[in-house]
Amino acid sequence: MFDEKSIQDSNVTEIADRHLPADHPALPSEKTGILLANLGTPDGYDYWSMRRYLNEFLSDRRVIDYSPWIWQPLLQLVILTKRPFSSGAAYKSIWNEEQGESPLMTITKAQTEKLRTALEERYGDQVLVDFCMRYGNPSTKSKVRIMAERGCRRILFFPLYPQYAGATTATANDQFFRALMEEKWQPPVRTVPAYFARPSYIDALAKSVETAYGALDAKPDVLVCSYHGVPQRYLMEGDPYHCQCQKTTRLLKERLGWDDSDIVTTFQSRFGPEEWLKPYTVEEVARLAENGKKRIAVIAPAFSADCIETLEEINEEIRESFEEAGGEHFTYIPCLNDSDAHIAALAEAVEDNLKGWLD
Repeated sequence: MFDEKSIQDSNVTEIADRHLPADHPALPSEKTGILLANLGTPDGYDYWSMRRYLNEFLSDRRVIDYSPWIWQPLLQLVILTKRPFSSGAAYKSIWNEEQGESPLMTITKAQTEKLRTALEERYGDQVLVDFCMRYGNPSTKSKVRIMAERGCRRILFFPLYPQYAGATTATANDQFFRALMEEKWQPPVRTVPAYFARPSYIDALAKSVETAYGALDAKPDVLVCSYHGVPQRYLMEGDPYHCQCQKTTRLLKERLGWDDSDIVTTFQSRFGPEEWLKPYTVEEVARLAENGKKRIAVIAPAFSADCIETLEEINEEIRESFEEAGGEHFTYIPCLNDSDAHIAALAEAVEDNLKGWLD
């Protein structure tokens, strides 16, 4: 269903096309691009695929902000000679062999397809929906180029991180803006802000918890909300990530109608020697077991799609820490992935941010 404004815009385009000189390059019909972005994935779990991916990821100054004079020799000569083997083994344990890709890629494709269907039902052929990765393929640069070639005269960029962090949302935006620097005809753009407190997102999280708990014989003693960690000093330097994670947990607790003792916030994936946000998930689940909490569930609200940090780290390393400390029943609650409630929440966020462009 096209509104009056879109019909007027279409008429303007048609009139402009009629006045183009005969030798003018053909112009595609104007569209609005919606470009989803996630962290990224290696092309394979072999040594060189892993090394390329880790080199790009760990060379990002938003991720590792140490001086390159110190960090790059350590990265190139030490870390990248060993880490691709261990990371490759971890990826191999979760790899989607049928599709020849990581679970993050499989899920992101499914999310994009469902969101495309939802938005095309609303906006018709006025929109072009696609996805890119900050690291690896498909690159942000390649997808911005495709959108420009296909007539996207406006682009809404959507980093799929519920909570803002410099190492996730900001670096995705940086890469998007770098890609725009190479465009001759640079379109107006918008970026979707963090959606950590959006009621539809909180409701989708709550429904996933309720569904998981409903399938269990007994309710877990505690729900552990495990967020990806960042160095503690990032909080001191003004990054809002820690506060937004805490608010997500609080809103989820309130939506579920639980007491404070039913839910806890923790942080995982610590890297390097400095102090990161605490409590660390791997230590907290062991402490819970030692204190008599024999049944726990773990959810990862900072991840829009299951990936190496959830499928391997939570479901293997963190599970082992809990069980070795005496825990008996460990339940991992999958990310929202391409669930209907999640897609509806993402579509709502897109529609809100398209206002004034497409109404």
